[in-house]
Amino acid sequence: MMQLTKTGEYAVRAVVHLSTLPPGSVVSIAEISREWDVPETFLRKIVTKLARARIITSFRGNGGGISLAAQPRDLTLLDVIRAIEGELDLNMCVLSPDACHRSPWCAVHAVWCEAQQKLREVLSSRSLAELAAASLAHRS
Repeated sequence: MMQLTKTGEYAVRAVVHLSTLPPGSVVSIAEISREWDVPETFLRKIVTKLARARIITSFRGNGGGISLAAQPRDLTLLDVIRAIEGELDLNMCVLSPDACHRSPWCAVHAVWCEAQQKLREVLSSRSLAELAAASLAHRS
């Protein structure tokens, strides 16, 4: 079964939460953990990756926490997933066509490439601002 890892899912939850807040808001990891049912110790590891990818900024010390490093409208779901999971490759032949000698003529290879492109298109078409607005609208 192909699916997003828990790490990727939790990263998305964290950045959507940050995107629902006023710009420049700093929130504790514990707060996100409680609000979005993400284990705090796991979230701390995720925060490190998101900070390395410059999606969030981390503040240490008393009153520290995390905030988005860019405007939610400038970040996409694909940005977050790539930061955590790396590139999305549905099959080894898509990652490296030389990995399979059948790639030049294999009809399935073409389908893998198309499916991967469509997935990237969908994920890059959704900004964090859109996701935050939808999340807030559906939450009561």
